[in-house]
Amino acid sequence: MTAICLIDRETVHLVGCKSLTLPSFRPLMSLRIRFSFALAHGIVLAKVGNPQREEPLVTSKEVFKVQEDDQEALTALLLKPFKNLIGHRFYHHSSLEKNEVYSCAQAIFANPDSLHATGCEIARQLYAKSTHPNIKAGDLCIALIDDISVDEDKVQAICILKSESMVPFLSISTRNGDLQLSTEQGINPEKIDKGCLILNHGAKKGYHVLMFDRAGADSRFWVRDFLGVQAITDAAFLTQSYAKMAVEVIKDEPPSDDTPPWEVCNAARTALDFFESREEFNLQDFEKEVLKTPEAVAKFADHRSRMEEEQGQSFDDAFQISKKDLSKAKKRIGAVIKLDTGVEIHVKPIFTTREDPVLERGFDEAKGMNFVKVFYQKEL
Repeated sequence: MTAICLIDRETVHLVGCKSLTLPSFRPLMSLRIRFSFALAHGIVLAKVGNPQREEPLVTSKEVFKVQEDDQEALTALLLKPFKNLIGHRFYHHSSLEKNEVYSCAQAIFANPDSLHATGCEIARQLYAKSTHPNIKAGDLCIALIDDISVDEDKVQAICILKSESMVPFLSISTRNGDLQLSTEQGINPEKIDKGCLILNHGAKKGYHVLMFDRAGADSRFWVRDFLGVQAITDAAFLTQSYAKMAVEVIKDEPPSDDTPPWEVCNAARTALDFFESREEFNLQDFEKEVLKTPEAVAKFADHRSRMEEEQGQSFDDAFQISKKDLSKAKKRIGAVIKLDTGVEIHVKPIFTTREDPVLERGFDEAKGMNFVKVFYQKEL
């Protein structure tokens, strides 16, 4: 009998056999998710208050059936917030089955007829978690959606949306043979505060979950307390995370008095060029070619440790780069030069060379003032 005596990442050594070289390690690739043919069929509605303020929980008495004529438009509104989000999955520190929202999703996917009972249970779980004084009351929609494409397979999904603000809108109607104008309160689909889309894919690993929270880092109850999800460390997540860290570390470096802000932008762009010019990321190469100094390497390591602690998981040192996920980091590399004369110069990453700059600064002896000189071909 042949036995395995040693396994490492790239080579397997077998007793009595030659070494076998395995493919290099790669993180999970991002799923291809499309909403083109998706349709919502039933929705459970609820009003979720804050129990600490003695605000009630009210749930619908039955599933709201979406009319065929409204399906396409309503489904598009429900799914619009979930485009271009990184993937997450449910987790629990002891057992995945103890994650309450995960268990509810399992029940609905196994028996869609349980949508009302289980949807109301999800609303009760959210209500029980909404005890912090800063958590606002809001309207909750829990929809069952068919035919979302995940890597060409059609799957069901559960869409959970919470809106914490009502906006006024105008309505023109016909009354007594004339047109009447009235104002009403409603949900603005562009400003839904929190959302979660649970795809029936990868159930044993915690499903593939897309989620957002407009409150950002200031509100953890939606992500951790209620949903209990963590990011999937696939190519999209790692590309976004490392690119974001690179830009933030470089921009946080205190510039010297004679370093103009646009040079900082160019340095940040140099960091992103590292990602643009490669198919794979390697941390050692990045430290050597972009960070360069021991101080910058140490600062990047500290930044990475904080992000890993925040996510509750470690990041790989090497991964395949997802080019389409660099765009969010690029948006962070602009700068604003605020001058004491009331003038502001908004600098986008122009990335000029030192030999041919389009921005210069200097000192005018006659006026005794600093100046910035801008070169350009034409006004846009």
